[in-house]
Amino acid sequence: MERKQATMDGNHAAAHVAYAYTDVAAIYPITPSSVMAEVAEVWATEGKKNIFGNVVEISEMQSEAGAAGAVHGALAAGALSSTFTASQGLLLMIPNLYKIAGEGLPGVFHVAARSIATHALSIFGDHSDVYACRQAGAAIMCASSVQEVMDLSPAAHGAALEGRIPFISFFDGFRTSHEIQKISVWSDEDLRDLFPMDSLKKFRENSLNPEHPFQWGQAQNPDTFFQIREAANRHYAEVPGIVEAYFNKINEKIGTDYHLFDYYGDKDAVHVIVAMGSVCETVEETIDYLISKGEKVGLIKVRLYRPFAAEAFLSCIPNAVQQISVLDRTKEPGAPGEPLYLDVASVLKDSRFKDVKIVRGRYGLSSKDTTPGQILAVYANAQKSEFTIGIRDDVTELSLDPLKAPQVIAGDVYSCKFWGLGADGTVGANKNSIKIIGDHTDLYAQAYFDYDSKKSGGLTVSHLRFGKTPIRSTYLVQKADFVACHNPSYVWKYNMVQDLVPGGTFLLNCPWEPQEVEKHLPGQVKRFIAENNIRFYVIDGVKIGMETGMGPTRINTILQAAFFKLTAILPEWRS
Repeated sequence: MERKQATMDGNHAAAHVAYAYTDVAAIYPITPSSVMAEVAEVWATEGKKNIFGNVVEISEMQSEAGAAGAVHGALAAGALSSTFTASQGLLLMIPNLYKIAGEGLPGVFHVAARSIATHALSIFGDHSDVYACRQAGAAIMCASSVQEVMDLSPAAHGAALEGRIPFISFFDGFRTSHEIQKISVWSDEDLRDLFPMDSLKKFRENSLNPEHPFQWGQAQNPDTFFQIREAANRHYAEVPGIVEAYFNKINEKIGTDYHLFDYYGDKDAVHVIVAMGSVCETVEETIDYLISKGEKVGLIKVRLYRPFAAEAFLSCIPNAVQQISVLDRTKEPGAPGEPLYLDVASVLKDSRFKDVKIVRGRYGLSSKDTTPGQILAVYANAQKSEFTIGIRDDVTELSLDPLKAPQVIAGDVYSCKFWGLGADGTVGANKNSIKIIGDHTDLYAQAYFDYDSKKSGGLTVSHLRFGKTPIRSTYLVQKADFVACHNPSYVWKYNMVQDLVPGGTFLLNCPWEPQEVEKHLPGQVKRFIAENNIRFYVIDGVKIGMETGMGPTRINTILQAAFFKLTAILPEWRS
């Protein structure tokens, strides 16, 4: 069945599936996962029903620890339960996560992966929170894009129930959780077809019930604890096969090719990157460019991280490989390597690839942007066995300098950047714009909003792309076709016009009369405009807002209209 298309972010995609498969959701908001809980609560308030014909019961607890406790209790009573969290919130759930896993309960934790507070707090994304849970006994599955969040989430719910262990279904905080994309969406009918109703019946029959009591949750002594703990091995050995079976069902329905590990690149690649999360989209773009230049490179994309299926991983490695670079989005101080690297090294040491060179790199901590130029540096690296990308490390000298990356985006993609002031409406207007483009044209659309943790009053930069093919560029717009400055003071603070490609369009919101504009622009801005044939437009959004009765605070509605006028994305309508 062909799926409908809709424009949404990763949080909405996860919530779409979670709501359909949940009886009880226990929630507590934490950035950047809060949207999942919020939309689930809105749907419940509106009376939306899950695939079982019931409205989901939403309970907001006093903390993430309470939310995990409520999930544990609901599961024990035979109710399918989910929660949504990130960072310290996920860490507060770990004690209950151990119990949920130990008791074989199928809870699903949807996680917008975020940095753990160390030397400083950060609300932005990396994988340190998820890696902190790898010993708890939950299966861990990763989606690399908004579309993959939608596509793969049913596998987490179904495999949790059939495999009788909890799942952490995660994606990158902000980069995927808040990135808006035009995607294909599951219908309730498809979600119902994918769900294991037989396993649900067994789960409910084995739940705690005063009508058929049994003993559960004993205290055990040294004579039995170890033996019974080891007996869980067989359950975990079965999980990869269960997940693969669900991937096959998904592939059959929608024509995809998802597996536990997916290989992308030249079949005879000599240098292969291993990674998981949104960086994989950037790596794929870079691989396409390098292959067009005759390079033999590849990527192994990790989907099921726990349990780590060694044979499935080894089967993805090209026979010609000479070097494997493992990228981890975390830092584990004092360890001989980060978690994914250690897993890969352990699997390789007893395999036919034991002599292959393996190196490790760190990237993207706290949502540090990872660009094609940095990925080119990874593929070019033959000296450093440990490295970082995306920063200039002048202390321990581990960083790789990015290489100059030409245009690697496939297809005819139109890119835009909008510079605004936090809470001035720029982000909201651009969310509306990208949804209008995605929902009312045949174009694919992507939007990502770059702002600091101050949000209100701070700098915001909206990055929009749209084109006729799916967009994989999970990094900030570097060179834009259109740049708008919604705050005139920024022209002296930031190099905005320099973000434009030759012949691009620059829109400045300012109160200056046409004859005054030149004296308000820095010399380097005027020079760049002249030398690069930039189309330069000015508009006084405040004045127009006052004249039209919209008021001075609605300038972004006016600037949104100016954007559509200048780009001609939509046909102009006149009354």
